[in-house]
Amino acid sequence: MSELKKRKVQSAEFKAKVGLEALRGEKTINEIGQAHGIHPALVGQWKKAIQGQAKSLFEGKRGAKPINEHQEPE
Repeated sequence: MSELKKRKVQSAEFKAKVGLEALRGEKTINEIGQAHGIHPALVGQWKKAIQGQAKSLFEGKRGAKPINEHQEPE
């Protein structure tokens, strides 16, 4: 019988490390994937995820408050 391959589960720390390495741009995505033993498509996905979530790092309580259109005037 054929053996079933289990998917590797990478930690969030590993994903962040690889994604940040891809963001630096010192190596190609293929080189990074080969160095870490993962598919280059995963490296690209993690890089995009970091880029997409970077905005939320700097959002906080002190930012501009949204205007509530349904609020009654005082």
